[in-house]
Amino acid sequence: MYIDPGLTSRRILIVTDAWRPQINGVVRTLESLAGQLRQWGHEVSFLTPEPFWTVPVPTYPEIRLSLASRRAVFLTMARSRAHHIHIATEGPLGLLARRYCLERGKAFTTSFHTRFPEYAAARLPVPEEWSYGYLRWFHDPAIRTMVPTPSLREELRGHGFSHLSLWGRGVDGVRFHPGEKTMFTDLPGPHLLYVGRISAEKNVAAFLALDVPGTKIVVGDGPDRVHLERLHPRVHFIGYLHGEALAAAYRSADVFVFPSRTDTFGNVLTEALASGTPVAAYPVTGPRDVVTDPRAGSLSEDLGAAVRRSLMLERSHARALGEQFTWAASAKQFISGLTPATVRQHSLAQVG
Repeated sequence: MYIDPGLTSRRILIVTDAWRPQINGVVRTLESLAGQLRQWGHEVSFLTPEPFWTVPVPTYPEIRLSLASRRAVFLTMARSRAHHIHIATEGPLGLLARRYCLERGKAFTTSFHTRFPEYAAARLPVPEEWSYGYLRWFHDPAIRTMVPTPSLREELRGHGFSHLSLWGRGVDGVRFHPGEKTMFTDLPGPHLLYVGRISAEKNVAAFLALDVPGTKIVVGDGPDRVHLERLHPRVHFIGYLHGEALAAAYRSADVFVFPSRTDTFGNVLTEALASGTPVAAYPVTGPRDVVTDPRAGSLSEDLGAAVRRSLMLERSHARALGEQFTWAASAKQFISGLTPATVRQHSLAQVG
């Protein structure tokens, strides 16, 4: 069995409030990371909401928050005998895991996956800076906070975050690959594809409102789906796809349109590129860190112009860029950022 030379076989505990049956980039990232680390001989365990009672998040019933007790979380973490503790999310489990580490003086790392301040502000009258204040408090005791892109690192520094390190993302280049168009052949072309959650923060409405030729296709679901289906009856809403069906959708599209302005990375971008599908997106954090070759996609504040330009690009360049993102490289960055969960000289009065 191969053991990664950067770290002898270790026990790694990852705490996450985001887990199956949720379908999102956080869950896919953690599952892919664990698969790679286990290939290298590391023991990876997860503390997730699965064993606990949960309640749905208002307006997001597909996202459920754990009602785990302090005792249950502390006992699970103690029994893991982890060499490294990584807290991936800032929800109820993340809070209890943070408390465990601080009370026992154990070092830990965290990661920043989701722009909750922007998401909350889109639906609730909560100033973004209040939410960022909570997130700074949450991440401050961590030895490192891992972020997916250089652009996001600079943004978070501007919000007062410190000890930030990069942890990029990969893509399954075997599952997502170029090939024959097997879907959408009965629809007028070109075929413009969006994959992801259908919700306000994803800005799907901007894609659907574009005055561009062809057929718009939406893969995914979410709280805004019913409303947007009524507004755009000519758009094809497919719902969630998985496995080979999802891969076929990517490679059958002529352009992948990514209208979000709030994603921290955008795993769907690398999946589209690996499938040989050029990307059209806004020039914001996430797309500008991923779509770094203008031959593979187009970034513009005029999203319609970006779509029209991407339709003229060669698919081979998209695939070549997608091949640069691997889970092996991602996992190496992750393990290089870990810290031993040894007792350290911090008190709750100092950091909690």
